[in-house]
Amino acid sequence: MDNIYLYMIIALAILAVADLVVGVSNDAVNFLNSAIGSKAISFKTIMIVASLGVAVGAVFSSGMMEVARKGIFNPGEFMFNEIMIIFMAVMITDILLLDFFNSVGMPTSTTVSIVFELLGAAVAMALIKIGHDGGDFSDVINYINTSKASQIIFGILLSVVVAFSIGALVQWVSRILLSYNFEKKAHWVGALFGGFALTAITYFIFMKGLKGTSYAKESFDILGGGTMKDFLEEQVLSIVLVSSVFWSLLSYALIAFVKTNIYKLIIIVGTFALALAFAGNDLVNFIGVPVAAYNAFQEWSASGVAASAFPMDVLAEKVPTNNWLLFGAGMIMVLTLWFSSKAKGVVKTSLDLSSQGETKERFQPNFLSRGFVRSAMLMSQMSAYMLPDSWQAKIEKQFETPVIALSKDKTHELPAFDMVRAAVNLMVAAVLISIATSYKLPLSTTYVTFMVAMGTSLADRAWGAESAVYRVAGVLNVIGGWFFTAFSAFTAAALVAYLLNLNINVMFPILLFAAFGLLIRSSIAHNKKSKLVKSEDSLQIAESSSVQGVIHESAGNIANVVKRGNKIYSNAINGLAKQDLSLLKKNQKQIDKLSLEVDSLRDNIFYFIKNLDESSIGASNFYINILGYLQDMTQSLEYISKVSHKHVNNNHKKLKFSQIKELKEVDQRFERLFNNTKKAFDSRSFEEIGAILSRKKEIVSLVSDKIQKQVERTRTEESSPKNTTLYFSVLIETKDLLSATMNLLEEYYTAHDASVKPATIDIDVVLDEKIGG
Repeated sequence: MDNIYLYMIIALAILAVADLVVGVSNDAVNFLNSAIGSKAISFKTIMIVASLGVAVGAVFSSGMMEVARKGIFNPGEFMFNEIMIIFMAVMITDILLLDFFNSVGMPTSTTVSIVFELLGAAVAMALIKIGHDGGDFSDVINYINTSKASQIIFGILLSVVVAFSIGALVQWVSRILLSYNFEKKAHWVGALFGGFALTAITYFIFMKGLKGTSYAKESFDILGGGTMKDFLEEQVLSIVLVSSVFWSLLSYALIAFVKTNIYKLIIIVGTFALALAFAGNDLVNFIGVPVAAYNAFQEWSASGVAASAFPMDVLAEKVPTNNWLLFGAGMIMVLTLWFSSKAKGVVKTSLDLSSQGETKERFQPNFLSRGFVRSAMLMSQMSAYMLPDSWQAKIEKQFETPVIALSKDKTHELPAFDMVRAAVNLMVAAVLISIATSYKLPLSTTYVTFMVAMGTSLADRAWGAESAVYRVAGVLNVIGGWFFTAFSAFTAAALVAYLLNLNINVMFPILLFAAFGLLIRSSIAHNKKSKLVKSEDSLQIAESSSVQGVIHESAGNIANVVKRGNKIYSNAINGLAKQDLSLLKKNQKQIDKLSLEVDSLRDNIFYFIKNLDESSIGASNFYINILGYLQDMTQSLEYISKVSHKHVNNNHKKLKFSQIKELKEVDQRFERLFNNTKKAFDSRSFEEIGAILSRKKEIVSLVSDKIQKQVERTRTEESSPKNTTLYFSVLIETKDLLSATMNLLEEYYTAHDASVKPATIDIDVVLDEKIGG
């Protein structure tokens, strides 16, 4: 029995490493978002700065380990065997919960998850003890630190409202003062902004990064035996005033004489600060529980007392964490930062929701987001009536976004937002977390940084009429996810603790293997999804401004649609022939994905036309027609796939052998058509389209012949109305699919012919002149 606890310690050590990986994947958004979004510095520089911050913060995090030991529950009320069950339940739940949020690309709070897991597991064990001793439910208060739990819940609500509001206000004022032409402002303007921002960030480094560490408790003789912690808390005004003057003067010198971009410096220092604070304060969320479990195991092993009779008062005492252990944890965090693709997914969610430009919206609008947007529009109209026209004109001028001229193939490199917003994001997050720390309010770094970014986005008018309902819906989804984190962490940890308590020898290996199994499955699914996103079959937006350029750029899309359309059509026919419901269901997903991609191309028409020069307007007509025919093709395939699935799903009669045979003939003929078309577009041999078009009459006749045969069968022998309806539906839609395909080929053939002929004529004229000469 005693060996089980040694195995649990080993398992907790492995889980700690895994938790570090999934935890950093989730929390990287806190300190990478602003730097990556603004593209102020290279990605490599961002990662180096963030890595240094994480490494330094990890070494400074020793003092924070106490939270996992005694912050949520009273350890003296539990025995060693009960504490081990609590800690194991917390780690199993935490790793699965964070991995789930990483997989869906949603930022959540590791602080809230660990706190509510500790709370849930401790409550479960307390109730089991109370039930066993015949106590009352109200006795649970003796086991749990209820004031801390209520503080955490208050912190969630406070951080959501305050961070969003302050972020919006500071960004609005900053934009009014600096506008989008901030780099052309007088040196003293940038110096004052730099002084204020750098003061906020450096004070944040000391207050949030170093407070709570062993270094902060060092005494200073000049303070009469006081500590750095006391100095930081008691001399706030003096520190801020001196720092402001120092940083403002330094900023002015850097701007005026060294020609330094002060906004880049703010972003670099701010990224380092938030990375340091994240590692220094959130490392406890990943390894605090295993470290506490190891300390408990050491004390119990040395005591020689039975596990069920050894009280855990020892966890209430202060025990320093090994610095090498902290360094090792820091290195794992740094490696995860560089190599985790899930971290990039979480950062992308935050950037998409705060982007100044158009992005592919990830979230669908709901009644709440529509209501919020309508309310905001009404408030905006009311303020317009209240402010004088001259004021409104000045404000509008400050919010005029500059046109950034980039070459066509560089449009994807535009930053999500400018350096002023990035600096405000970092500065406001630093100030709010510093203030909360000084007042001992447990604000989550994730909640603060995310909500500040959303507030600055709103104030900066990144949420326009085209995107507001989608962005607000996204923010509401993320906030809903935070409350879901608290509820699910509490419930799941309580359940796991209960199961472990039933029979620890049996349930411990089962739950551990289940946790690792789910993690591996999640990782495989994520890799598969990533490969699908990167697959060559995804459609590409045209960026050329000439007809010839669009012809060649669109050829790849045509080849992809034809290849995938061929497979979708064949699967529909094969699914009907075999009554294979799973194949038809999978087929519907494939056509839905293709339809969405074609719709996305159509949504980009506005920007495509905007990029055209005066001499290339013809390219827009060609591109619009091509997209129209592609949409006609996908609509026909969608209908064929839908009616086929519906027929088999409703368990209707199977098609007759003669009907299946005829559909197979049509499918084989279509396969030849699609394969020849794909080959022509893949090789850009557009002259071969003429040969394909010459066989149009033959294919149309084949489909018409099958329709006529079915008409005759219906009059003489057909007895199933459902079969007849399905067969006609498939063939008539096949005819429409053929028509759309041929129209697309004719459009291509005509456009290519017209774009090539002038060049040919010019060459002939030149040759004639030379021969004549």
